[in-house]
Amino acid sequence: MNAPDPTLSSGADQPPSSPSSEADAQARLGAQLAPGAQPAGSLRNGDVVLVTGMSGGGKSIAMHALEDAGFYCVDNLPPELLPQFLELERQRGWRRVAIAVDVRSAGSLPQLLLHIKEMRHSGISIRAIFLDADNDTLLRRFSETRRPHPLRVGNDDGDTHRALQEAIALERELLTPLRMESTVIDSSQLRPAQLRAWVRDLVRASGSSLTLVFESFAFKHGVPSDADFVFDVRVLPNPYYDRELRPLTGRDEPVAAYLEVQPEVRLMLSQIGAFIAQWLPNFAQDQRSYLTVAIGCTGGQHRSVYLVETLAKQFAFHGQVLKRHRELDAR
Repeated sequence: MNAPDPTLSSGADQPPSSPSSEADAQARLGAQLAPGAQPAGSLRNGDVVLVTGMSGGGKSIAMHALEDAGFYCVDNLPPELLPQFLELERQRGWRRVAIAVDVRSAGSLPQLLLHIKEMRHSGISIRAIFLDADNDTLLRRFSETRRPHPLRVGNDDGDTHRALQEAIALERELLTPLRMESTVIDSSQLRPAQLRAWVRDLVRASGSSLTLVFESFAFKHGVPSDADFVFDVRVLPNPYYDRELRPLTGRDEPVAAYLEVQPEVRLMLSQIGAFIAQWLPNFAQDQRSYLTVAIGCTGGQHRSVYLVETLAKQFAFHGQVLKRHRELDAR
């Protein structure tokens, strides 16, 4: 029996069957989307979303969010059926689809990576989202739900905690190649409502260009594992020590007015902005779908929030810019 995601139960849609062989389906997709050819329906960027990640990472929540956003969701589609499924959707005229794949298809994961590359080469923009969490969070979630891990073997007579740790470690190893091809969301510190909002923001962004994500966080709650770059701004003057500013956030005008006149803050902003501007074109040329810049302070309330808000405005010209406030959004 398949073990559901312990973060939220999700109904499983059965994948459609197709008499076509995988090779024939792949060939038809390639022919329809070759240069100069027009598909039967209009396929927009981001209309195919692949949801994967660690068991307990929040895949069920993500799929519910996509279903609410109008996606047709298919849970645990065998990777071997991906070309046939997309061929069937092409014949139907294309609709927005979200496909969940997890470690239960471990034996077919190398084939899935090949399919993703082939589809992208054929002109289909597949946005892969990888839901991750740190090991302690995954252990806690499985303990709270008392659901078995899909890779756990044996009975409950032994050390169940150690068995679960080993299963998580094995899963992380098996999914590493897929994680490297995906947009990663670290759900360790996220509430379900936050995760749903972050997923919706990602699928709204065009899949044809690099999405720049600025995220504020509190070091006391850990560094986001989905960050490509992490900047520590705890050395900057802290509005927390001003009693009038303490209850406010970096989005409030009094805090912004306090920080923007600090020479250290202006220098930090200038240097971070220059670094991103220097290397952003290189990441875009490397076919990256996203770049996450995390900025942390002690409590994730004042300094990091102000810098994220300011940098998001500075890079608005880039087009695809998202901003997140991990601690503030959790309130």
